[in-house]
Amino acid sequence: MEQIPAEHERGSAYRWLQLFLGIICMAMVANLQYGWTLFVNPLDAKFGWGRAAIQVAFTIFVLTETWLVPIEGYLVDRFGPKPVVMVGGILVGIAWIWNAYADSLTALYCSAAIGGVGAGAVYGTCVGNALKWFPDRRGLAAGLTAAGFGAGSALTVLPIQAIIKASGYEQAFLYFGILQGLIVFVVSFGLSSPRGEFKTSSINVQQGKRNYRPMEIVKKPVFWIMYLMFVLMAAGGLMATAQLAPIAKDFKVADVPVSILGLTLPALTFALSIDRVLNGVTRPFFGWVSDNIGRENTMFIAFGLEAIGIFALAQLGNDPFMFVVLTGLVFFAWGEIYSLFPSTCTDSFGSQYAAANAGLLYTAKGTASLLVPLSSMLTTATGSWHAVFYAAAAMNAVAAVLALALLKPLRSRQLAIDNR
Repeated sequence: MEQIPAEHERGSAYRWLQLFLGIICMAMVANLQYGWTLFVNPLDAKFGWGRAAIQVAFTIFVLTETWLVPIEGYLVDRFGPKPVVMVGGILVGIAWIWNAYADSLTALYCSAAIGGVGAGAVYGTCVGNALKWFPDRRGLAAGLTAAGFGAGSALTVLPIQAIIKASGYEQAFLYFGILQGLIVFVVSFGLSSPRGEFKTSSINVQQGKRNYRPMEIVKKPVFWIMYLMFVLMAAGGLMATAQLAPIAKDFKVADVPVSILGLTLPALTFALSIDRVLNGVTRPFFGWVSDNIGRENTMFIAFGLEAIGIFALAQLGNDPFMFVVLTGLVFFAWGEIYSLFPSTCTDSFGSQYAAANAGLLYTAKGTASLLVPLSSMLTTATGSWHAVFYAAAAMNAVAAVLALALLKPLRSRQLAIDNR
């Protein structure tokens, strides 16, 4: 394992290179989650399995992507990022290549599990590495890294749609599976982690001096409050991510042209492109904000904005223009959870085991994914998406209140004890 001493004279510039390489890897696994919605209807049209059954594959992907990250994080903390990301690249390639030939739900589910393991290995490693290299700018660094995952699929929405239309979804799975897996594999050779803790004199947020092991943080109330908030916030965003194409179809706006700033596209295509960009931009933006005004204060602002956006989408989403604008707002106010929670976790529990600890918290995304199939069932039972939207808005509002009412005082108390 190649490690670069924090004291090395090139450390300051080298850490930005590490951040850049991590962002590339994240962008290459983004389609496994954010591109999935483009394949749901074509799969259903070919096999007639039903959207709910197909979306089980998405749930399996998210579960394996998240719940195994603590193990992958442990391997990163022990052996470094290179071998973990290398294996992750191989697995994500295999998963989409397998999807191209899957002719049963069992095959689809198995490939989803493989892709989840691979994407989780890449995601957990790159975020954990950023947290270690940037103790002074954790929110920004985690946000930029997570932005690769949030916005990484933005430039590929149109190419994937074009390939699906011209050659079928199978070719899209095949071509992008090979491309994405190969790039991650090659880039992994350049990754390394700092030896010990990267020292810096500029830190604007309060951080603990103690390095907690994963089995220690699960005994802390702060961890479980963050976990609950993460689940509440992730659930609504995951439903929108996985179900955006079906929602647009049911609202009867998917193919309606929308013009914004001189650009005209079908509402769904426009929404997918803008959402990917905003879902990426929000991560470093709110991460940077949290580096300056505090994690919990930023959470309250962003989570409250998400609640308002989802509620408004329920009311106005059947208008094509408002559908595009409001889904953009929803993604902008949602994606920051992937920078705020990892940075808050590492501030609270130390950087030595940052990959494993942040990975343990990241399993909350997997817990939240269990609600995605339920959203389809609730929609079928009620005949509209409104009940789902109202429930998601309420969960986000609760998370916003918890940030200031519970998390902030509990974390301040713990840090006061740890820093004595």
